Amino acid sequence: MIEFSIWDIFRNLLLAGRWTVALSLTAFIGGGIVGLLLLIARLWSTRAAPGAQKMARATSAALDGYILLFQGTPLLMQLFLAYFGLALFGINVPAWVAAAVALTLYTSAYLAEIWRGCVDAIPKGQWEAAQSLALNFSEQLRQIVLPQAVRIAVPPTVGFLVQVVKGTALASVIGFIELTKAGTMITNATFKPFLVYSCVALMYFALCFPVSLYARRLERKLRNGR
Repeated sequence: MIEFSIWDIFRNLLLAGRWTVALSLTAFIGGGIVGLLLLIARLWSTRAAPGAQKMARATSAALDGYILLFQGTPLLMQLFLAYFGLALFGINVPAWVAAAVALTLYTSAYLAEIWRGCVDAIPKGQWEAAQSLALNFSEQLRQIVLPQAVRIAVPPTVGFLVQVVKGTALASVIGFIELTKAGTMITNATFKPFLVYSCVALMYFALCFPVSLYARRLERKLRNGR
């Protein structure tokens, strides 16, 4: 049996940790872009002109279905469908692509709902004041509503980013070698599960704790800047 030092274990986990970071950033940035588009479409559907009410109702129903689908089903199942489900149709998807797509869609559904709650927290009078200034829908969002909603959105958004980082561990079930998968492989080679998984937990903490710390600092900065 090959002997592995603590440094060998930690070094290999660090190499795999790069993919955890890359997958987390891909899911969060992609999910943020899609989630923002979903949010804008949802806000438009609630404030559409009388002539566009039919389209607005259809848009709202489609968005509700999308969000309910990804919030109401386990991320593990979504990963399985993205990887194994497409293979049934002859489409071979790399584990990296399947994990990135599944996590992006999952993240977008949650961020859209989180940000909708933040926008709803803005007093109705702000919308009415923007309308009284003859601002169109885009200008109301960009100049009045979203700058206020951002202050409210920072804590839950960053809190969910931490969940995304930890959620990447599920990508190991489809063969994607990230931090957790690497920990399992090293455990099988070293027969030292306590040591290996302690290092894995420490690395997840090292990834998530600075994000939470920065969120608190940013929240205080935004609060003081009001």
